[in-house]
Amino acid sequence: MSTVAGASDPAINMSPATKDVLARVKQMIPPMLERFHKGQLGRIAVIGGSEDYTGAPYFSAMASARLGCDMSHVICTPTAATVIKSYSPNLMVHPLMRSSPSSSSSLPSADADTDPSEIASRIIPLLDRVHVIVIGPGLGRDPLMQDTVAAVIRAAREKNMPMVLDADALMLVSRDPGLVKGYDQAVLTPNVVEFGRLTSALGVDEQVKAAARESETAKVEALAQALGGVMVVQKGAKDYLSDGTVTMTVDLEGGRKRSGGQGDTLTGSIATFLGWRKAYLDGIWDTGKKLDEKELIGLAVFGGSAITRECSRLAFAKRGRSLQASDLTDEVHTAFLNIFGEVEEEGSGGARL
Repeated sequence: MSTVAGASDPAINMSPATKDVLARVKQMIPPMLERFHKGQLGRIAVIGGSEDYTGAPYFSAMASARLGCDMSHVICTPTAATVIKSYSPNLMVHPLMRSSPSSSSSLPSADADTDPSEIASRIIPLLDRVHVIVIGPGLGRDPLMQDTVAAVIRAAREKNMPMVLDADALMLVSRDPGLVKGYDQAVLTPNVVEFGRLTSALGVDEQVKAAARESETAKVEALAQALGGVMVVQKGAKDYLSDGTVTMTVDLEGGRKRSGGQGDTLTGSIATFLGWRKAYLDGIWDTGKKLDEKELIGLAVFGGSAITRECSRLAFAKRGRSLQASDLTDEVHTAFLNIFGEVEEEGSGGARL
């Protein structure tokens, strides 16, 4: 594996266990074949974005697009849609979400724009056009937005659709853990505060504190078990991923600047790997030796975490303490090449790191 653009080799500080997992991750990355048609390599939708928060859904959707999904959508409010469209013409933006009417507004609101079930009914048909949804970037805590997203989560779960939940979508899970509890197609990516809020909501604070004294991965394992097998990412100096049964550690070096928005690169990257998971399961190319379907969610999350950490490392090397979330977006392709290189042609049977 060679690095790109003079970047140092990320494998220097990579454990043998991480190299082994990344080799399996690479097996589920589609090669670039002429016979593929638009949409086969991933259709992702980010649900979030409001008047005050337009950057987060953009960073998530663009990370997904830059990593290699074919089609990247954003479902947001009309006020956010105009702004997000101005950021990039490459994203498909759907102004279908609604926020609660302002008490100071003199404009009347139609009943359909204040009923979460009605709003959700316009969004749910779009689920049939995508493979994976990301929920939470730029969502905010507006009650109408939160109630609408809850209805969309229930519909996506009925369709057995993979979903990545972050930011204020995790506030919703804290209030109603049953939305995702026991759903093995869900991935949660909480920060430290959100992690604590979830353990408190699930009544496992003391269990998590006791577990933390046993091993460095015990906290994430305890939360994942309390959620009934949901994949949880505990972000930090290392990323710990667990569904309560299988736990993995991503020990690639990252940057040392913790600017807002870096987690959006993670959600978008995980979403693309989950989209590639579908392509792998659909058998649209000769994958050679088959991976166990049960491990694909974990491998997808591992791949997204690895890409994000390498993006952070590259961006920090260039920008230092001035690093911003947009700098990670610029590094997505280089990060992919540094970690995975070019994917072998059809029939190669998988990975070489």
